[in-house]
Amino acid sequence: MARAVEEQHDQVDAVTDAVLTASRLLVAVSARSIAAVDASISIAQFRLLVVLFSRGAQKVTTLAQALGVNPSTATRTIDRLLDRDLVDRQPNPESRREMRISLTSAGKRVVRDATRRRRAEIAAIVERMPATHQRGLVRALNAFSVAGGEPPAAASPYEVDETDWA
Repeated sequence: MARAVEEQHDQVDAVTDAVLTASRLLVAVSARSIAAVDASISIAQFRLLVVLFSRGAQKVTTLAQALGVNPSTATRTIDRLLDRDLVDRQPNPESRREMRISLTSAGKRVVRDATRRRRAEIAAIVERMPATHQRGLVRALNAFSVAGGEPPAAASPYEVDETDWA
């Protein structure tokens, strides 16, 4: 029994180290794609834009929760993006005391352009991988994203079988 627990711990450590290494690459790819579109946008600001792009207009508190930050931090980020006309702030029709944040057309364009660049760079990396590793990576990353609560970017030809990682 203790051996099984130790092996499980070793597996978690190995996967964690691999994900950390891959995350360095992905952060670098993301930073390059954002800088190519607008060098003045930080990764944190871009993340806020992506949340709005994928989830639609949000209350500030809901947006802060999705980003894992305090509402005051989200508000400061929103203010910076408002100044650049990337987001819009309007009273919530359901409660005039609350504000709803949405993307402007310029904000949508930034997300689309940066994502297109990031996708092209990632595709070039994936093309250098053997096909068998590509299939395994799709399943593993989809399971990882689901476990982390991240909505999928697009439908995949490789379905995530939750029984494989439950």
